[in-house]
Amino acid sequence: MLTINNKRLIILHLMHDRNLTSATPHTLRPDLMRSYLVPLKLEDQGLWRPEEQYWGEGDEQIEEWARPIIARGPRQSFEMEQVVPGQDPEVFDSDPICESNHLKDAGDFLAATQILMELCQADLRCLDAHAHLGNLVFDCSPEEAIRHYQAGVRIGELSLGPDFDGLLPWGHIDNRPFLRCMHGFGLCLWRLERFEEAERVLERMLWLNPSDNQGMRFLVDDVRARTLWADREAE
Repeated sequence: MLTINNKRLIILHLMHDRNLTSATPHTLRPDLMRSYLVPLKLEDQGLWRPEEQYWGEGDEQIEEWARPIIARGPRQSFEMEQVVPGQDPEVFDSDPICESNHLKDAGDFLAATQILMELCQADLRCLDAHAHLGNLVFDCSPEEAIRHYQAGVRIGELSLGPDFDGLLPWGHIDNRPFLRCMHGFGLCLWRLERFEEAERVLERMLWLNPSDNQGMRFLVDDVRARTLWADREAE
């Protein structure tokens, strides 16, 4: 049975430092991860054109964050493979992520966590399991949540490579687990006052998904201004 601590040990094998007490979330090494994991597949979804994107009404000024994205011009869009062990696409009720969410909503966090950990045990590339494990502890422990989110981000990044310049639109639903991991990762960086890293994550999300279904455009200015998470939450 895979536990939270066992999952940490697996991730530690992908890190510089094998010492659990000194490992930090930013030390995940793509070169080591590739020796453990097969990258998720990317399926070409055609060319994205900024002139076909909704940027507001005709008389509205283009927002600052969107201008360089528009200026960059057309880019290729992709959909990332989604792995959910045990899910039958033909049977809606077979989704273990949904089952975990139902248990969480019912207050059974232990059972919800166990389902997600079993998914990680079956295939560590189940990005939605990492995202939802982060969600389970996000409110009480961003230090713990960031480990889950970053694991999902780094595993997803194996498919992209360092020079990826395409899109992963939210409208292609299999991109959503990776985008959820990025979202949680960016918010945890912000909560932990790692502002420069948080800014880079939020900006990258806007480039990956200019439709911005997760609302990063409403947060990035506060991060750039080094507004504390607690101060924004108090508004």
